[in-house]
Amino acid sequence: MLMFNSGKQAKLHYMANNLRVLASGDHVVCAVTGEKIPLDQLRYWSVAKQEPYASSEISVRAALGQ
Repeated sequence: MLMFNSGKQAKLHYMANNLRVLASGDHVVCAVTGEKIPLDQLRYWSVAKQEPYASSEISVRAALGQ
């Protein structure tokens, strides 16, 4: 499979049920752990904070301020 922007971090705008790509890339970085999240595996984010999370557990920790 031909990959464009391989290794480049994407810039996204997070919305309630979707996201918008502002700058193309193949991953984003978890706001809590710093882990790279491939875009096809991104499932959790904060609309209010505009940041991605690697898992549901991490998103809950972030929401609770832990």
